[in-house]
Amino acid sequence: MTPLADIMALCGGGVISIVGGGGKTTLMERLAREILVRGETVLVTTTTRIMMPKGERPELVLISGQTREVLRLAEALLSVSGRLTAASAYLPAEDKLIGFRATQIGELEQGNLFNWILVEADGARHLPLKAPALHEPVVPPSSRWVVAVVGLDAIGRPLTDEWVFRSRLFAEITGLTPGAPITEESVATALIHEKGILKDCPADALKYVFLNKAETEDRRMRGRLIAHILQEKGLMRPERVIIGALERETEPLECYVL
Repeated sequence: MTPLADIMALCGGGVISIVGGGGKTTLMERLAREILVRGETVLVTTTTRIMMPKGERPELVLISGQTREVLRLAEALLSVSGRLTAASAYLPAEDKLIGFRATQIGELEQGNLFNWILVEADGARHLPLKAPALHEPVVPPSSRWVVAVVGLDAIGRPLTDEWVFRSRLFAEITGLTPGAPITEESVATALIHEKGILKDCPADALKYVFLNKAETEDRRMRGRLIAHILQEKGLMRPERVIIGALERETEPLECYVL
């Protein structure tokens, strides 16, 4: 099966920021593994907060608020592992890593130690869909790609806080009535609206959408409809839409170049 990194046409290295609903961490971990298999180095980090990576060797998680210190430690460890995780601080009570400022991601990239830097750039409380607050996403200006993740399991569910993080904002952006079934059209609108999931992207960044949890043919059909709607949106549309199930790595991925 074609690796996800190849389907996304990732080449030349750089910063990839991941935003949107639940599945961001899984996407980031899958890309990190594939990049490592290609023999390239990768740094996993965040501009918000992420859980401490499960099973990661403690010495491969670099914690410092100073990017120079992170780069110094990384230089010594890259001979041990081509994949490292970095954060500015650690919260033991929550087992979470606190990320860097957006500008600090650029400083880490300028250290020229990593081929790739993967950044989780907002939170969704593990819900499949979200609308961003004013202060998010925190997308580094140096991002070459911004990938928005949506869980297709939200389609047809009621627009409530059970399924959508900040459901009232989602209603304001899309015009969907609170409590009404979430539609493919509303998801497409939430992705590309000026206050939507892909807002605050660098002007020259490539915008991708990953429609996750496509474990059934019905969900794949819903994903294809979202891709079709986005294709009709003109200049606002993302460059690619990928449909798949991140938890099932043997499942085929569909890619639509818009």
